[in-house]
Amino acid sequence: MKILHTADWHIGQLFHEYDRTPEHQQFLNWLVQTLQDEKIDVLLISGDVFDISNPAAASIKMFYTFLNQATKANPNLQIIITAGNHDSASRLEAPKPLLESSNVHIIGLVEKDADGNIDYNKLIVPIHDASGNIKIWCLAVPFLRMGDYPAISDCANPYTEGVTALYEKAFQYASLKKQNGQTIIGMGHLHTHHAEISDLDKTERLIMGGVECIPATAFHPDLKYVALGHIHKAQRIGGKEHIRYSGSPLPMSFSELNYKHQVIVFELEEEISNLKTIEIPLFVPLLRIPLKPLPLHEVIALLEQLPIMDQHSEIAPYLEVRVLLDGPEPALRHKIETVLMGKKVRLAKIESINPASKEKASEFITQEKLSELQPLDVFNKIYQSRYNSEVPSTLLQLFQQVAQEVNQTAE
Repeated sequence: MKILHTADWHIGQLFHEYDRTPEHQQFLNWLVQTLQDEKIDVLLISGDVFDISNPAAASIKMFYTFLNQATKANPNLQIIITAGNHDSASRLEAPKPLLESSNVHIIGLVEKDADGNIDYNKLIVPIHDASGNIKIWCLAVPFLRMGDYPAISDCANPYTEGVTALYEKAFQYASLKKQNGQTIIGMGHLHTHHAEISDLDKTERLIMGGVECIPATAFHPDLKYVALGHIHKAQRIGGKEHIRYSGSPLPMSFSELNYKHQVIVFELEEEISNLKTIEIPLFVPLLRIPLKPLPLHEVIALLEQLPIMDQHSEIAPYLEVRVLLDGPEPALRHKIETVLMGKKVRLAKIESINPASKEKASEFITQEKLSELQPLDVFNKIYQSRYNSEVPSTLLQLFQQVAQEVNQTAE
């Protein structure tokens, strides 16, 4: 059976306030065609289908339109979808009874019985061959929130050990179902040890203060493949070819300027074979000017050389502008936006950098010391930490004027 692994679509996401609907639609159109071209039997989507837990109606329609198109184009296609931390598990599962009639399985919740025991049967999805025989059992494990996994007493890390225990018990449960000629695979939406993260991954809310990493050993060695989501950069985990993040299909930050996004395709009989990655087209380019920060006047000169937008132009790339500053520049955005008027770019981000501020170590100020500081003292410290120089007299006078007006109003 031929399987395609993808994850972290984040439908509905804004890229620095720009609507990405056209990009997501182009990706889904590409994916429908790829499923046909590659003659895929099983599609695994490992979480974060949507960017927010309450997606817009247009985002929901886009997703279910894709499911309709994919299953119509290939009536034998089986799709397994797990919820990620950005998804609402219950909302994602809502149409589950209807979709299962089309071989689309959605697992969002970890269901429990009246005694609080996990119903592992609901986490095990059978995958059938063209003749209707079960060939694979899939541990379709969604993003696990506190309370979803078994409680382990007297352990160093309840999250890590609890999640590991859940995967172990799910595998044992699937093993009882497994017969000769059948295999077991797994899915997960989590952060593994030593995973290489992108800039956006760093901003994800940590579950328990940074102790939420799961080791590759949590996945039983007899799992033939583990389809992971959550980390946006495609990679192998623990040096294992069969434990992989597929990565996100669209760039999530400018740190991915030269990164190739992909889906993973492989064949599975008794063992994995013909594993390969398929590069996803870049629907909207990323542009960074300059590649290394330069003073503002040099940056302006480079921006002036950008091509003009015309009616025949292709989609304008997202632009990140990087500027070296040695002091405040209140009109920075205005100056950059002015020079970009009519240019074939979409300004997404301005990164202003002061080298001196990075060299100077931050000063820790206690609550008691802070209460002794006057507003002017705080202003001086912030300015010096950012620009490594004294506050200019003109700026100092303006600040004192504002402070005086505030005091008068308070009185």
